[in-house]
Amino acid sequence: MTTQHTAYAIGHAPSQTKHHEWRTASNSAAHLLPHLEKALTSNPNLKLLDIGCGPGTISASLAQHLLPSGHVLATDIADEILLRAKEHAISKGLAVPENISFQKASVYELPFPHNEFDIVHAHQVLCHLDDPVSAIKEMLRVCKPGGLISLRESDMRMWCFWPELPSLLKFHDLMVEIMLANGGQDKGGRKLVSWVMGAGVKREAIEAGFGTWCYSAPEDRRWWGEAMIERLRTGWMRKKGIEMGLTTEEGVEEMVEGWREWMSREDATLGIVNGEVIVRKP
Repeated sequence: MTTQHTAYAIGHAPSQTKHHEWRTASNSAAHLLPHLEKALTSNPNLKLLDIGCGPGTISASLAQHLLPSGHVLATDIADEILLRAKEHAISKGLAVPENISFQKASVYELPFPHNEFDIVHAHQVLCHLDDPVSAIKEMLRVCKPGGLISLRESDMRMWCFWPELPSLLKFHDLMVEIMLANGGQDKGGRKLVSWVMGAGVKREAIEAGFGTWCYSAPEDRRWWGEAMIERLRTGWMRKKGIEMGLTTEEGVEEMVEGWREWMSREDATLGIVNGEVIVRKP
């Protein structure tokens, strides 16, 4: 009998996923790349599964690292985002399906045989789940013995802004409360090792670390700030926050103005800490 899990309620509208398009293998999967390069020396035909690919920017850049003989299979739960990911891959010169392919799939029930992939990758997926351990067990199932599982998750309690505008601190509180209300995880980064061990992996098979994102250069501030404003103006975050009584229309506009001020400040920064693990399947 299939277990019912919390739906990914925030959806895949551009207002939700715009800032995801900034992500690449180099800025969001750097902990995996040395392992990837080493694995390619012994097996140039690597098969990599990318779970929860979103707009596919990380998937496509991983596929570029696997050229000419490796292959990425990118999955997500919505046809609309998979189409956007496919279009992005084609725009980067990748051949579909030779270099990269796309398939609709749930992380809880991956439609693949046991021991199918050399590398299984998931980025900012577990934080949206009500049962991360079950998802990791499924990743382990489809990974080959000796293969790698690469995970990276934000820790929402380890964000820092400058300037510390009250409106942005309210925005952060709103993000955390909505994530938790939907069954998600606000401390995923620090819990990764615990979750993986809960899935049956011994500690010695886990390589753990933390990585950061920094939004401070003008183009990065603009990319992030505009995405957050769009999310507040048209996204699910606005609707849910008002419905739950966590904010008001006036409060939303205050947050929008906060992001505008933050983008305009030359001294503005945003730092986000992400937990990272590499797991080697026995």
